[in-house]
Amino acid sequence: MRRILPLALTGLLALSACQFIGDDDPGDEARRLNTMKAFPLNAYIPDATSRDGKAVGTAQWILAKRCMVRLGFTGFTSLDIRTVESTYPVRQGTLAGGSKVGDDSPYGVDDPDLAAEHGYHNAVRDESDDQPMEWPADQYAALTGTFESGDSHRSHGHPIPAKGCMGEAVRKIYGPEPKPTKIGGVRLSGYYSLPAQYWYQAHKQARKDPAWKKAERAWSDCMKDKGFRYSDPDQASTDSDWFRGDEPSEKEKKTAAADARCKLDTGFIQAVHAVESRAQKSAISKNKKALDARRADDRRAMAKARKIVDAES
Repeated sequence: MRRILPLALTGLLALSACQFIGDDDPGDEARRLNTMKAFPLNAYIPDATSRDGKAVGTAQWILAKRCMVRLGFTGFTSLDIRTVESTYPVRQGTLAGGSKVGDDSPYGVDDPDLAAEHGYHNAVRDESDDQPMEWPADQYAALTGTFESGDSHRSHGHPIPAKGCMGEAVRKIYGPEPKPTKIGGVRLSGYYSLPAQYWYQAHKQARKDPAWKKAERAWSDCMKDKGFRYSDPDQASTDSDWFRGDEPSEKEKKTAAADARCKLDTGFIQAVHAVESRAQKSAISKNKKALDARRADDRRAMAKARKIVDAES
C-alpha cells in the first residue's frame, strides 16, 4: 500500500506523548500504530488473511483453473488448488534474489535494533500469507493477461480474457471492475481503489497540518543531533545511496537505526498517526454512502466465494 500511496501508505509530541502512555513501552505503542490496520479507512479494505479473505483467494484459483482448462492447458485439470491458493503468479525467470529497499509500514522503520541490522532493506512487514510463484511464459500470460513483446493474446486458439484467467475469476466473484482512478500520478484500478483514493487524499491533507510539520521538525532535530541531516523520514528512507546494492551499507544501517530511535524518542509516529486518523475519519464521514456501498459489495463477493469453495469441496 505504501508503494501505491507515495511515501506514506505508503497530536502531541515527545514527552507529552509519553505521559499518556504511562508504563507501556512507547516502542510497542508506535509499532502498533505503524500498521495499516491501525487506520479508520482500513475497515473498508477486506482482510486477505481472514477466513472470508482466504475464501476469495481460493475461489479465484478454482475459477482460474477452469478458465485455464478452457484455454487448452489440460494439465490444469489435475491441479491441486491447495498448492497455489496462497500464491500469486509471476513470469518464470523474473523472481529476483537478494534483499530490497522498501517498507510496507505507513511510517517506515520503527525498531532501532532491526534497523541497525538491516537498514532500510528487508524492512517489509507483510502480514499476508501470499507468496510469488513462477509460471512458464505462456501460462503466466493466460493467467494474468500480461504480455511481453511477441506474446500471443490467444492460447491454443482461444482468446485470453482481459487480465487473464485470474482477472476473469475476480470479475465473476466481485462483478464489473470499478473505473480506474489516479492517485498521486499513479493509475490505480481494482475493487479497493475507492478507499485507497480517500486514504491518499487524507494523507496529503494530514501532511499540511501544523502538528504533522511540528513532528517532522522534532524528528529532524533529533536526527541532526545524531549527525544526520534529513527534513523528514521519507527523505531518509529514500536516500539514493541505499539503492546501490542488494545489501545495506554501514552508513545505511546507522541512518536507519537513528531514524527509528528518533521516531520513538520524539513520539513522531503517535503524533502523525493522530493527525492522519482525524483526516481519514473526516473522509469517511464525507463519503460514507459510497464506502458503505463498496463494503456491501465486498460482503456479497465473499458470500459468493464461500459458495464456490463449498461446491468444490
